[in-house]
Amino acid sequence: MSAAAGEGQPAPLAGVVLGAVALALALGTFMQVLDTTIANVSLTTIAGNLGVSSDSSTWVITAFAVANGISVPLTGWLMGRFGVVRTFVVSVILFTIASLMCGIAWSLPSLIGFRILQGAVSGPMIPGSQALLIAIFPSHKRATALGIWSMTTMVGPVAGPILGGYISDNFHWGWIFLINVPVGLAAAFVSWRFLKSRETPTRKIAIDTVGLALLAFWVGSLQVVLDLGKNADWFHSTMIVVMALCAAVGFVAWLIWELTEKRPIVDLSLFRSRNFAFGTAALALGYALFFGNSLLLPLWLQQQLGYTATWAGLVSAPSGIVAVIATPFLARFSGKIDPRWLATASFSLFGLSYFMRSGYTTYADYWHLMAPMAVQGLAMSIFFMALLNISLDGIPAERLPSAAGLQNFVRITAGSFAASLVTTIWDRREALHQSRLAESSSSFATPYANSISQLREFGATDHQAAGMISRQMVGQAYLLGAIDIFWICGWIAFGLILFVWMARRPKALAGPVAAD
Repeated sequence: MSAAAGEGQPAPLAGVVLGAVALALALGTFMQVLDTTIANVSLTTIAGNLGVSSDSSTWVITAFAVANGISVPLTGWLMGRFGVVRTFVVSVILFTIASLMCGIAWSLPSLIGFRILQGAVSGPMIPGSQALLIAIFPSHKRATALGIWSMTTMVGPVAGPILGGYISDNFHWGWIFLINVPVGLAAAFVSWRFLKSRETPTRKIAIDTVGLALLAFWVGSLQVVLDLGKNADWFHSTMIVVMALCAAVGFVAWLIWELTEKRPIVDLSLFRSRNFAFGTAALALGYALFFGNSLLLPLWLQQQLGYTATWAGLVSAPSGIVAVIATPFLARFSGKIDPRWLATASFSLFGLSYFMRSGYTTYADYWHLMAPMAVQGLAMSIFFMALLNISLDGIPAERLPSAAGLQNFVRITAGSFAASLVTTIWDRREALHQSRLAESSSSFATPYANSISQLREFGATDHQAAGMISRQMVGQAYLLGAIDIFWICGWIAFGLILFVWMARRPKALAGPVAAD
């Protein structure tokens, strides 16, 4: 028996059983991360199949993210009340069922509803898999366990766009969710078969139901405002005004409740730590920029440049591939470098990546589109590692689970809000640029008439020629709108470096760290 067993803990697993259980736990992490990005390149296909606009289909992304963010603070309570193994296995089973329902969804409202369910039940999957991986490995191999867990959280964003694009182009889009079913069933079966005897102690603990209800209320209301506002003419719509008031009042009520509750669902007192406050702010805003741009690029490529979902996914792939390759090498040197310098390098690379994208044209080839994504991958390889080290520095061990849960809630919610804001800003900037281009074309009647004449020589009628010119104008307007966003994101990324240097120098990292 090992020392762990001597202390009343089960002995670590070994051999084939260890490999099988580690794979099952890794697949649990992989599925959850994969479903965060797999639909990004499939939105155009989903929208066309369900007969809705592409901006409405962004609900497929944001609904999952919001529900997942709200469920994260519940994870600690669920694991304490029912045990880590039981909570993880039930979460995987419910996630698998929700994935099946997403795959057979018959309309956009039904798909959004099942995505909300999928996000809500997936909260314990990543922290549960991490805790169990550490528990089943011997203490001298826990770095290996964390390495496996870290790699699965980084491979997911790489595989998501590629797999989602390939499935959308060659099969029914529902298979981007249905592929989770056999994987989820296998992961749940293996995990329960070999880990049910290793269940953690349970205890009856109170839950802050009021705080959780208020959290869901104000976050959900704000997401509705961000997602529906652009189509409802914002505050000219009574519904948007009401939902905005609900979000504001709900947030204030939640804030007051959480600050006065003895056992809040979200421990806001953690923000009294300078490093946690500035580190979490930088992490959340940096992730919001990344997530928003990860959604914008595939939409632009497919809607305006005619890329298939597969090729849109391949353009995004270098970001994750570079991150997976670079992370192990950079992690070896991270302990010798001030994490604030690592975070500075990360935000600088993010900013450079966004500025490189501002040079895109409608005639850009694959390699020019891909280069900024490779730079972004290098930024990702040190982003989480540095920012988590900064923000969690000085947090007592007994408060680390609460701190990690709060940080993940803020990060995930910021990403979902960013997805809505980016598509809204893009549409508004496109409308502005299109009106300016139209004014310019009418100011130069002779060049416009010459263009019509040239197109007529190629066999186009006057109406067809005008349509071609109008289509080019719209394409350029969307490009200019995207460039505006890239520039703004680049400057924000550089601005976030100030947040990093407002924190104290933390201790060096002791092992690999990943996104969740």
